[in-house]
Amino acid sequence: MTHTQQNRIFGKQKQEHILILASGDRVRHLTVKPWMAAIAFCFVGVFAIGYLLATSYLVLRDDLIGATMARQARMQHDYEDRIAALRAQVDRVTSRQLLDQQVVEDKVDKLMEQQQALVSRRGKLGQLLDRAENSGLDAKTETPASADAADAKGKRAELPATMQPIERQLAGDATPADVTPDNSTLAYVPPRETSGDRADRVFSKVTLSLKGIEQRQRDRVSQLTTDASDASAAISNVLTRFQIRVPSETAGVKPDESSAVGGPYVEPEIGPGIGNEFDNSLAQLDTALTRLEAVRETAVSLPFQHPAIGKEVTSPFGNRRDPFMGRLALHSGIDFRFTPNEKIRPTAPGKVITAGWSGGYGNMVEIDHGNGIITRYGHMAGVLVKVGDIVGREDAVGLAGSTGRSTGTHLHYEVRQNGRAVDPIYFISAGTKLAGYIN
Repeated sequence: MTHTQQNRIFGKQKQEHILILASGDRVRHLTVKPWMAAIAFCFVGVFAIGYLLATSYLVLRDDLIGATMARQARMQHDYEDRIAALRAQVDRVTSRQLLDQQVVEDKVDKLMEQQQALVSRRGKLGQLLDRAENSGLDAKTETPASADAADAKGKRAELPATMQPIERQLAGDATPADVTPDNSTLAYVPPRETSGDRADRVFSKVTLSLKGIEQRQRDRVSQLTTDASDASAAISNVLTRFQIRVPSETAGVKPDESSAVGGPYVEPEIGPGIGNEFDNSLAQLDTALTRLEAVRETAVSLPFQHPAIGKEVTSPFGNRRDPFMGRLALHSGIDFRFTPNEKIRPTAPGKVITAGWSGGYGNMVEIDHGNGIITRYGHMAGVLVKVGDIVGREDAVGLAGSTGRSTGTHLHYEVRQNGRAVDPIYFISAGTKLAGYIN
């Protein structure tokens, strides 16, 4: 049973709810406060809601699990489709990269073949350039081919480095630093440009450089051939004027035994980058140099040098009044004033055929230079060579003096061709013109 009490709070009457519990003789009462009722109501409400949710979960669990599994299946299919698309894109990128790499490798092989051809040509040119230099041609200055070949070789060596960022660029993850070498051979290009396009630009530059090298080699060979032909023609003209036999063309000349070369004849090899035109130009240069060497060797062996540079001429070649007899006589040489015991050197290499006292010549040395030409050096105080000696341009053959029919210390220099005395001034003048070819 309940009992209601009335109280006055702040002038108002408030009823209190009392809960009385009786069990036998025991009676208990409990005053029900409003907050207690609120707690009890909340507890009952929470319990009811939890009960309803649990009941709903048990009832709808299968539907929720099915929906979740379906959503996960859709997500899995979406991921699989995306992965398949990415794999296809990777396959396309890989295939494109392999194709571009194959194109680059093929072009690198072609460049290497051209480079090897240029190196091979440079090796062939080496001996010819040395021969041209020894023949007096301006071959000492290095041709631009070697420097350009090195530059081209350097660019070729950088090509693999430029290929490294290809994959990254095709994937859209390349930066300007990736596609721009340190030496600025390549410039940054838009992502749409393929690696093959970049390689084409690089190979175009290198190919043009190699072609420039090849053209300069051809120009150099052509110029040397022209110079050698002009020089041999100039020397040949002088030799012909002196009625000296000019060496025949190389086709009729026997090979020099000292060269020690030979082997079976094999058709020339024509490989990539090697053409008949360049080989023919080398053959023409070789022929021109051989011709020049032959005529130059002949000219060097003849007395075209001055016997007494800077010395005073005391008596020229030709008729003069004899200093001892006082009547007209032929002076068969040229007299040069010398100081006593000054060394006398020959005007060309040759073989000593006379060395000693020879009548009016006094102490005389006679040298045979071949081609029917000999030189005589008379009135010497002493002879420094003997018959049979082979002397060079810098060897001393005697000492200046005044022996024989002489009125003072001087050198009597005489040139004889086929036994007839000729004016030495002709040979000296010709030697001045040939100085650039034989010195």
